[in-house]
Amino acid sequence: MHAADAVDRAGHADEAYAATLALPGAQVARALPLRGNLLYRRGMPDEARHIWAEDMSTAYDELLVPAVFRPWATDLATRAAAHGPQDVLELAAGTGVLTRALAVALPAARTTATDLNDAMVDVGRTKAPAATWRQADAMQLPFDDDSADLVACQFGVMFFPDRPAAYREVARVLRPGGRFLFTTWAALATHEVEAEVMAALAAVFPDDPPSFLARVPHGYHEVDRVAADLAMAGFRDLDVETVERECRAPSVDDLARGYCRGTPLRAEIEARGDLETCTGQVAAALRTRWGTGPVLARMSAHIVTASLG
Repeated sequence: MHAADAVDRAGHADEAYAATLALPGAQVARALPLRGNLLYRRGMPDEARHIWAEDMSTAYDELLVPAVFRPWATDLATRAAAHGPQDVLELAAGTGVLTRALAVALPAARTTATDLNDAMVDVGRTKAPAATWRQADAMQLPFDDDSADLVACQFGVMFFPDRPAAYREVARVLRPGGRFLFTTWAALATHEVEAEVMAALAAVFPDDPPSFLARVPHGYHEVDRVAADLAMAGFRDLDVETVERECRAPSVDDLARGYCRGTPLRAEIEARGDLETCTGQVAAALRTRWGTGPVLARMSAHIVTASLG
């Protein structure tokens, strides 16, 4: 599929959303060369003023990564390894679930893992020490042209305020013949747990329901829109595979705590009511669907492989 074919069929106006950025005070070791030793701070939209504090990063890593994100990381790392890259750049790495999978699938590769948020980088550095970690903004990557064989991003592109601009940065750092691999969630209805979480929150706050999961993670599910954004950045060859995986968790309580305390839903909940009370109400709603034992649910995402052609 040629990405340019979709340009006229998809819009690309976006609602900006990103976590608050605080630059580290010390220079961070890096595997990829810096472009002009660039370190900077970007202005963030009002909605992003709530910091993903350390406890949020930990809740995300301990409660959501095993159940929701690890199955996709294994898949994406296997696809990355098939291309045999030597220098890998990961964007929006979070706490490092894909980074860990890449270390297993590509033990000889040099991997640089980046994230906008320092708290995520701090956790990721301890979880995936084989990679070089640093804070970086995908909108203005501080790396040289032609410095990576492969750029990977697991469920991060939805957060980019200007996706075509971010994709142009990816194109700039990719070497000739390089690949851009990423995942983006399919429609909210295809993720059974997250659809139930949003329904539960709508019942708790009927006059002003939180909307983060629908608006941001699942707000970039149209394949034509993804293709159009990539085409604007110069990507010509595109393969999109829609894949279904299983979400497995020990209990609904873990999932409720993970979503309510380890994602930006937390800021939306705290603006409307008591976090602990709401977490219990979400868990109760999930319990009516999955009971008190382990949770097994379906979730779907698009796996995208793009090259400049």
